[in-house]
Amino acid sequence: MSASSTQDGRSLPLIARLGISWLTNAVLLGVVVLVLRNASGSVGAVLLAAVVFGVLNTVLKPLLRFITLPLALLTFGLAWFFVSLLMLVLTKTIVTGFHIHGFWTFVEATLIVWIVNLILDLTPGPWQLTGKRRRRRRLEPER
Repeated sequence: MSASSTQDGRSLPLIARLGISWLTNAVLLGVVVLVLRNASGSVGAVLLAAVVFGVLNTVLKPLLRFITLPLALLTFGLAWFFVSLLMLVLTKTIVTGFHIHGFWTFVEATLIVWIVNLILDLTPGPWQLTGKRRRRRRLEPER
């Protein structure tokens, strides 16, 4: 059975996939706020930031990754780290009440997002029903 299917074989509704994606982003940004001294935000601001972060990662990030592909090849992918950092900068700029202060705090926040995403990629759960994680699971052989 593919990861995007429910137990009875039907695909998970779009609203459920969006909800899981939003919740995953909220957890990511919540971890950033809890772990980093120079990051802050109320629960409401973090939840709103999760929506903005998700939209930016869905719409803008793929375009920026395509545009920066030559630079990413020259820098062995380091340029894409800064594209991810930019998504956090834009989220902070758009969402009132969600704050990340200082360049190095953005670097740390980007690393936290990367590490938590890596853990989620390796841990089975409902977050694998969306986006990249779903495609990876679909490529695995069925048992």
